[in-house]
Amino acid sequence: MPTKRGTVDFMTSIADRYRSNAAGFTARVQAVPANAWGNQSPCKDWKARDVVRHVIDTTGLFLGFIDQKLPDAPAVDQDPAAAWASARDAMQAALDDPAMLGIEFDGFFGRTTFEEAVTRFLCPDLLVHTWDLARSARLDENLDLDEVERILATWAEIPEDAMRSEGVFGQPITPPEGADPQTRLLNFSGRRE
Repeated sequence: MPTKRGTVDFMTSIADRYRSNAAGFTARVQAVPANAWGNQSPCKDWKARDVVRHVIDTTGLFLGFIDQKLPDAPAVDQDPAAAWASARDAMQAALDDPAMLGIEFDGFFGRTTFEEAVTRFLCPDLLVHTWDLARSARLDENLDLDEVERILATWAEIPEDAMRSEGVFGQPITPPEGADPQTRLLNFSGRRE
């Protein structure tokens, strides 16, 4: 039986977690107005379209760790929604295959499994970039609270120096006293609510 910490079920399968996080990102991608794809995102060097490009590229990187690859799809510059849907579906298929979950590889934090890497990096990356895309396109910025709390718990187990290495996160921002979990998550990743 799954164990719970407070109201959050920490034993939710990674396939279901990814499916939920991807649905949130998909909703934002589909809601971006055509004239907002060039809007600046909270990520210094990225426009809204670049956030989607990054999420797709990261998906391809993680599939590559298990000798899978992204299928042919429209380019992000031509159709961001279709490009993302193709990448999302490829990742979901891998996560829905129990044989893939235990595949080991040398990852960013040492030897790991596909399931663990998606748990520790890909799901959090997807959730934070959901906020980035929402902020850049002026969409709903509210993130799933249960997933925010799961990610905060996951990040608490990762050494701080690994979290701050190049290409992961910038310097954290001290959250205001009594900050809600989403603000703490965003501040930890160097973003302001």
